[in-house]
Amino acid sequence: MSILKGRKAIIIGDRDGIPGMAIAACAESAGAEVVFSSTECFV
Repeated sequence: MSILKGRKAIIIGDRDGIPGMAIAACAESAGAEVVFSSTECFV
């Protein structure tokens, strides 16, 4: 059983931290459907 199974996710990563693509991969492996993923720079 997956905690995010059947859920949709919007992923916003940080350029100096964890990139959005890495978070999206984790969310997908937990069963989520990633509908948007981005890596931003918060300065």
